Amino acid sequence: MMTATLSVQRASRASIKPWGEWTDEELMLSYRDRGNRHAFDQLVHRYERELYSYLRRFLNDATAAEDAFQATFMQVHLKCDQYETERKVRPWLYTIATNQAIDLQRRSKRHKLVSLDRRDREGGDDDAGTLLNLLESREAAPTANLETDERQQWVRNAVADLPETLRTPLNLIYYQGLKYREAADVLNVPVGTVKSRLHTAVLKLNEAYESANLS
Repeated sequence: MMTATLSVQRASRASIKPWGEWTDEELMLSYRDRGNRHAFDQLVHRYERELYSYLRRFLNDATAAEDAFQATFMQVHLKCDQYETERKVRPWLYTIATNQAIDLQRRSKRHKLVSLDRRDREGGDDDAGTLLNLLESREAAPTANLETDERQQWVRNAVADLPETLRTPLNLIYYQGLKYREAADVLNVPVGTVKSRLHTAVLKLNEAYESANLS
C-alpha cells in the first residue's frame, strides 16, 4: 500500500513542469477546465509582444492596438468554454484579435494601414516570394534608386490601398509568418482562398508599381 502511494506521488511530481514548458493548448485547457489563472496569465505573457505587434500594424495606432489586445484576451476569458480541445491556440488567438481590430475600426471609423517591412522568410511555404524582392526586381522604376525608408513608405502606401480582404492575409502570412493553414483558420476560409487572395494582393502591388513606372 505504501509503495503504491509513493508511486502515485512520484508520478504526480513528475507530471509537474515549469509554465514555460507547457504548450499553448495545455495552458488553454487548464484555464478552460479548471479556471487556472496562472495558465491564463502565461498565455497573455507569451503572446503579448506578438499580438500587440500585429495589432499595431493592423490598426496603425498604439492606443487602439492596446485596446484591441485587451479586448482580445477579454474574449478569450469570456469564450474559453468554446475552445475546442483539438484546436491550435495560435490561429485561434489571431482570429479573435483580427475580429477585435475590425470591430474597433468600424466603431471608430478609422482607416486601416498595414505596415509592411522587409522580412526574410527562408524555409517558409509562401510561394509568392518576398514581396519587396518582387517589387524591387523591375528596372528603370522611379523608386529604384530611393533610400530604403522611402521605398518602404511606397510599399506601405500601396498596401494601404488594397482592400481589407487582401491586406489581412498579406499581413498574417508575410509579416506575422503564419502558415497558409493557420491564416485560413484565422479568416475562416479555405486554404485555396488564402493563396488566391495573397496572389491577387501581390499582383495588385506589382500593377501599382508598374503604374508608377509608367507615370
